[in-house]
Amino acid sequence: MRKKIPVGSIRTGMYIQELCGSWMDHPFWKKSFLLESPEDLNTLQTCGIQEVWIDTSKGIDVEGGVATVTAEEHQQKIAEELEQMATSAPKVIAKISIQKELETARKLQAKSKAAVTSMFNEVRMGNAIKVSEAAPLVEEISQSITRNPEAFLNLARLKTKDDYTYMHSVAVCALMIALGKQLGLTGADLKEAGLAGLLHDVGKMMIPDDILNKPGKLTDEEFEIIKGHPMKGWELLHGSPDITATALDVCLHHHERVDGKGYPDKLSGDKLTLFARMGAVCDVYDALTSNRCYKNGWEPADTIRKMAEWKDGHFDERVFQAFVKTIGIYPSGTLVRLKSGRLAIVLEQTEKSLLMPIVKVFFSTKSNEPILPEMIDLSRSQERIASAEDPIKWGFDLKQIAGI
Repeated sequence: MRKKIPVGSIRTGMYIQELCGSWMDHPFWKKSFLLESPEDLNTLQTCGIQEVWIDTSKGIDVEGGVATVTAEEHQQKIAEELEQMATSAPKVIAKISIQKELETARKLQAKSKAAVTSMFNEVRMGNAIKVSEAAPLVEEISQSITRNPEAFLNLARLKTKDDYTYMHSVAVCALMIALGKQLGLTGADLKEAGLAGLLHDVGKMMIPDDILNKPGKLTDEEFEIIKGHPMKGWELLHGSPDITATALDVCLHHHERVDGKGYPDKLSGDKLTLFARMGAVCDVYDALTSNRCYKNGWEPADTIRKMAEWKDGHFDERVFQAFVKTIGIYPSGTLVRLKSGRLAIVLEQTEKSLLMPIVKVFFSTKSNEPILPEMIDLSRSQERIASAEDPIKWGFDLKQIAGI
């Protein structure tokens, strides 16, 4: 049985099923593990995480008198919160279909990867970033997001472990622009948000590769080195001509939290700018949904649900709600089971509800066989989503099924 308990009740011998906090708050690289060493117990109780999920079928249970929350109760609470977010329709900015925009978005993605790779390699060689050369790229990404946000966002999410560092910056740029549009930003503010997203992680170019790409658990010393990348990035950008105050701010503060428990400056509340709050949400979402050298990415819908659990104290609530409305409760690329028993992949959001996207049906769980693909706009259908599904469990290549 899964139980949610406070860190003060953790004991060696428990099976830790899940840590209730951001992956940035702790040095553990495994999602689930048997807690055996006193050193790991001490780390868990001092790293800032408040609660964990344990599995009593795989380890010892809590002692009497400890208040716990069952997995079912917890999931119901999160589902209710996300349902409330879905009551107001998202600000849909798509003007053409995703199919029409995909080819342009593919070319732009390849161009973006080449440009960012070249830009960041210049940094490695000690040269300043030429902001004037990055600005046109941000403008092209912004135009693609305006035509159809999900075409480019879908492609940017499907990065590999090898090109993560570069494509993460491109993806966060696109997410910042899409989120900015949802928040009502226009003109120069929107371009600054995109540029800030593109450059937010440039400091990682100064982190040794053997630490940045380490497949195993980081030591405390290595984790501190990683946490130094915002300041290193700020120092690099500060000397670049035409750099904006917004880009410097997001670079330095995208790992801050509204409760003051982030880094490097432990800023909180009103001391954090809107752009820094946006950067925090976009950076975490793309990092969690991406395959890394030390872990596979989470599914988009699972990521939104987990981020909803952290929003108190971690993210700005208004910004997070706008982000959910930007990408959906079932973001594009999510495998879902419909109430009819058919499986489908989410392609686009609709104006009516975050719970009723456009999907592509392709498989029947009743016959356990593929079916003739069909596009369904759930906002105009009686069909509804029953649950999000794990594509690995089903063995599907969603990229091929979606046609991206």
